[in-house]
Amino acid sequence: MTEPRPDEPPGPHQPSGSPGSLGDELTRLAALHGVAASYSPSPGRTVTASATAVVAALAALDVDVSTPAAARAALTARERERDERLLPPTVVCWLGPTDDPADGPAGGGPAVEAGAGLPPAALAGLPPGTRLDVETERGETRSWVHGVDGTDRVDRLPPGVHRLTATAPDGRTGQAHLIAAPPRLPTPAGRSYGLLVQLYSLLSHRSWGMGDLGDLAELSSWAGRALGAGFVQVNPLHAAVPGPPADPSPYRPSSRRFPDPVHLRVEAVPEFAYAEDRVRLRPLLERAGRLRAAVLDAGALIDRDAVWELKREALELVRRVPLGPGRRAAYADFLAEQGRALEDHATWYALAEVHGSDWSRWPEGLRDPRSAETARARAALADRVDFHSWLAWLTDAQLTDAQRTAREAGMGIGIVHDLAVGVHPGGADAWAQRDHFAAGMSVGAPPDAFNARGQDWGLPPWRPDRLAASGYAPFRRLLRALFRYAGALRIDHVMGLFRLWWIPRGLPPTEGTYVRYDAEAMLAVLVLEASRAGAVVIGEDLGTVEPGVRETLDRRGVLGTSVLWFERDWEGSGRPLPPERWRADCLATATTHDLPSTAARLTGEHVELRHRLGLLTRPLEEERAEAAADVGEWLALLAELGLLRGTDDGASSEEAGIQAVHRFLLRTPARMIGLWLPDTVGDRRPQNLPGTWDQYPNWRLPVADAEGRPVTLEDLAASPRLHALTDVLRTDARAAPGDTG
Repeated sequence: MTEPRPDEPPGPHQPSGSPGSLGDELTRLAALHGVAASYSPSPGRTVTASATAVVAALAALDVDVSTPAAARAALTARERERDERLLPPTVVCWLGPTDDPADGPAGGGPAVEAGAGLPPAALAGLPPGTRLDVETERGETRSWVHGVDGTDRVDRLPPGVHRLTATAPDGRTGQAHLIAAPPRLPTPAGRSYGLLVQLYSLLSHRSWGMGDLGDLAELSSWAGRALGAGFVQVNPLHAAVPGPPADPSPYRPSSRRFPDPVHLRVEAVPEFAYAEDRVRLRPLLERAGRLRAAVLDAGALIDRDAVWELKREALELVRRVPLGPGRRAAYADFLAEQGRALEDHATWYALAEVHGSDWSRWPEGLRDPRSAETARARAALADRVDFHSWLAWLTDAQLTDAQRTAREAGMGIGIVHDLAVGVHPGGADAWAQRDHFAAGMSVGAPPDAFNARGQDWGLPPWRPDRLAASGYAPFRRLLRALFRYAGALRIDHVMGLFRLWWIPRGLPPTEGTYVRYDAEAMLAVLVLEASRAGAVVIGEDLGTVEPGVRETLDRRGVLGTSVLWFERDWEGSGRPLPPERWRADCLATATTHDLPSTAARLTGEHVELRHRLGLLTRPLEEERAEAAADVGEWLALLAELGLLRGTDDGASSEEAGIQAVHRFLLRTPARMIGLWLPDTVGDRRPQNLPGTWDQYPNWRLPVADAEGRPVTLEDLAASPRLHALTDVLRTDARAAPGDTG
């Protein structure tokens, strides 16, 4: 995650309070709403949450605690509601022989025909004789009587989100969404390695100043056919908040549900070949060539705004070409399938063209997507709404084509897409789903050993109560949209399925608190949608992780993320963790987009970069010595294992070190091995340097060689250094863990 822009406007001041001032009633009320009154930043240490944050979080959940009397009334009402309801808003049912996820199948698909047991906790408050009826997604009905039939099982309940109704003997009724999901995702077949790349950074001689979906398809086809790769992982391709200047971070999008048309390969749109206004198209193509040359030949940064301006102008001309009958029918099907969500998305972008890209500053009537004013504006802007709907259709089609190309190239997984942890507060999703977001709150991270001030990511959190009441509909729709064209999904900060650090807007991250989500329900939705798509799920579980989270994810078949430099025996010697002690169910890598490249790590360039930018908190020599010691320990282990080989083949010692690092990853039992594409050519520069905004060109650098010269996709395909490294992975990736050498 990246920090928000320093000029982000502060929110309203929150109710006063201070750490340690929480009373018993407020603590109990907070617990009933999933708001933490304390947290443990490290084992054996407990910190009382800020009263300001607790009060603000409760207020964002529509709980009035403005006075002691109001807090007491809210507590009484919440306890009464809990005691009197027959069912919670959402109930989870894991399909399989038992309710215990540990008893689920460890490998292949779940035994969904064996019946489904409803969790005892959900039925604990039901009086004997309560009638339970399940209306499935298919419209079928299953019925039984609680405590009379002798079992609370529903034979042959299909996977899905169903409707559960309870009718007590005294006539009281209750309803709940019933999420019936397989007990776990299947383990990925075999073992594979793949490439990790920020798509915008990978330019070809055909792209318009930044990498596009044509480049992604080309990379996937080449990597699958020529390199034996099983997947390509990319950054989030979510729709961005329009600029200029656009926020270059792919982790703070306007919408996570719909992709960004800036990634389109314009020439690949079928209607492009029939565009008649060549007089206007020709200069756009020439400008695109100059924009590409500026990045590749003149050292310019990737200019997303300039790229989109060119593509928008070209696409406006292409849109004048009438769709053929088949294409028109396909577009109509897409509109019908996406429904109101796409209409809202396109309406926001049409309104943003008129009123700016922060809906909180629009005329008051337009801030509500369901208002009469918005309906009138949508009708008046119908052509622009259709334009943005058409763009979403085109982008969806090219993403689908890229995944199909990857699978046809022999990739077992294909494209691994990335799901950002949240959205921009002024963007399309926050507007269209405003009732599901907590007003006045921002997501971040508490202070820890790595950042004493904590972090504020500037993202509004989902409300757990509204998610539960809707049967997690926004989350279900989001996942279903992404799995349309994903062979796997990486979930950024996967710990957010369990809890998130809420910060009252305008206050520092230290004045936050954790708010808990129903992880059982979130995981059930995730497993349900991924299993329907036949997709793999990878959780980014780096950093501080709450006890039990990794174990729970593992039981559900969600892979973790292991980065070499962080894998040490933290509970023992502190030395690098031997390969046989790594976990198997993970994506193992040498680095990520937020970390130094392997070349920078081995040469110490990452320390020099932070020194040049004035980011070091200790003397330079001390930082150099610590970094060298860290690398030295790893190199010693690599040599001990016989992985650090000589340079008789002409490879530099740095190249030999990078190859050794990846031989080590192959020694681990990890099911997926990720190769950071810039590592194949010795790139020294990180794509993102956390803690910076304008000091460093985050998210705007092309892939480059060791001297900083941009490297195109065509250059990569011909690179001896790349082939030497991928030969290591290609030769050994299919071997059993521990057998490589």
